[in-house]
Amino acid sequence: MRTATFLFFIIPLVEMIILIEVGGMIGPLPTVGLVVLTAICGVWLLRLEGVATLTRVQEKLQRGEIPESELLEGIMLIIGGALLLTPGFATDIVGFVCLLPGLRRPLAARIIRSTSFSQFQMHNHFQGGGFRKTDGQPGHTIEGEFFSESSNAPPATKANLENSDKSQ
Repeated sequence: MRTATFLFFIIPLVEMIILIEVGGMIGPLPTVGLVVLTAICGVWLLRLEGVATLTRVQEKLQRGEIPESELLEGIMLIIGGALLLTPGFATDIVGFVCLLPGLRRPLAARIIRSTSFSQFQMHNHFQGGGFRKTDGQPGHTIEGEFFSESSNAPPATKANLENSDKSQ
């Protein structure tokens, strides 16, 4: 908790110092322009990488694999997008590290290797487009008709439905 409070106060101070220094070197309008430009680039990159990551998550789920790296990358994309929308250059650097795939993927892989994500396994009984028994073999489908014994009406068959349509 103390670390979060410390960061909550120190990060804006560092950002203000950097913004004042950059503004003194290149002027206030170009500094504001750079801040706005990084935010626009961040939103564009977040959208592009977010869609690509979501596609990879869906592909892994369809294969019955756990998309641990893709989910972690998704979290990193959210953090990176928030940091790029925050005015300042220090947060923009960290935000771009989280958004650029060449930097994000190795960082995500390292985080996964250092944690216990690999202990989880996913069991998918619907793999291959149909229901499967727990032993992996396909089940048997039985087709048939039924009717309620409380009603004396015959079951609806294709022939009965076609005859009722012609009579109307």
